[in-house]
Amino acid sequence: MKQQRARSRTGSVTAPLPPALTAPLAELHSQRAGRIAYYADEDGDGRPLLLVHSINAAPSSFEVKPLFERFRGERPVYSIELPGFGQSERSDRVYSPALYADAIATLLEQVIGTAADVLALSLSAEFAARAMLAAPGAVASLVLVSPTGFSARSMPGPGAGRMVHRALTVALWRQRLFDLVASKPSIRYYLSKSFMDTAPQELVDYAYATAHQPGARHAPLYFLSTQLFTRDALAALYAKLTEVPVLVIADRDPYVTFERLPDFVAARPNWRYETLAPHMGLPHWEHPEATCQLLEGFWRGD
Repeated sequence: MKQQRARSRTGSVTAPLPPALTAPLAELHSQRAGRIAYYADEDGDGRPLLLVHSINAAPSSFEVKPLFERFRGERPVYSIELPGFGQSERSDRVYSPALYADAIATLLEQVIGTAADVLALSLSAEFAARAMLAAPGAVASLVLVSPTGFSARSMPGPGAGRMVHRALTVALWRQRLFDLVASKPSIRYYLSKSFMDTAPQELVDYAYATAHQPGARHAPLYFLSTQLFTRDALAALYAKLTEVPVLVIADRDPYVTFERLPDFVAARPNWRYETLAPHMGLPHWEHPEATCQLLEGFWRGD
């Protein structure tokens, strides 16, 4: 992919975003989701694996780097850069759960082309579930790491989300607001909340870099307004996944809770719940060996 330097709102030159992974970077186009970037290492045999990073102010494929590096060469591994983030299109448009699900389904169908194991982090678990419902034959199994949608607390309605978004995107302060959220101290603080200790410096540095690319504020402001969440995702999405094996890995998380998860999984034979405690939402960073062993067993059907 060709990278170009761009000017920021202050006129200074923004350095091109370096690759999040040391793997070939490609792109495809979707009528709905626009230009979608993804990393791919297609060496190795076996079922393909698609990794989906989370949604926050500064996400990217760097979040799934430990998993990408562990499984590349053993099987084809892909990592999508969701619209509005990383190397994908960051235009000023409406970002929605349907748009993200379309991006995932498009990659599964047009690039991977055969049933894949899919692993998604946090809010992207909802997008992966939605994509699976739209393209059921494209997903062989689903792993949800610290997924949203299992909290006893209900999400605001769409009208409230639109009102919040209008307030966040007032021209007078929208960039200043995002600059505060995307400052390095802020990124370090919020990332470190997802670790038992502190976030790795390399993760903080890359998050800061990706949050300072042209158009970086557009998608996160939809996230902050809660418009990217599916109201009652448990009934609208997860309860409809009745055939394909689903593994949930969740312990503690500073941003989501899981009160409804144990009973939900206990009532569904194709679902499995593991904690891999202790962790705060990113077990593949804090317990990489245990995480990979659990994943391999799940994919074998153990």
